[in-house]
Amino acid sequence: MAPMNDTGTLSDRIDALEIRLAFQDETIEALNNTITAQWQQIDALTRQLAALNERLREAEANAPGATNEPPPHY
Repeated sequence: MAPMNDTGTLSDRIDALEIRLAFQDETIEALNNTITAQWQQIDALTRQLAALNERLREAEANAPGATNEPPPHY
């Protein structure tokens, strides 16, 4: 480890840490934006699936029911 009294080395280390922090902040922001977009898409798909389920239930309820008559070959 570098001696604490070497201000040039200490300054370089601080600069390196600040650069890493800046890149990490950018990465975190990009990941946050990606996650937000994914949740919006999941929410939209969930609503679409619910609407399709409702349409299917309505179609099944309005479909002509099967009669209990035996097939014509009996």
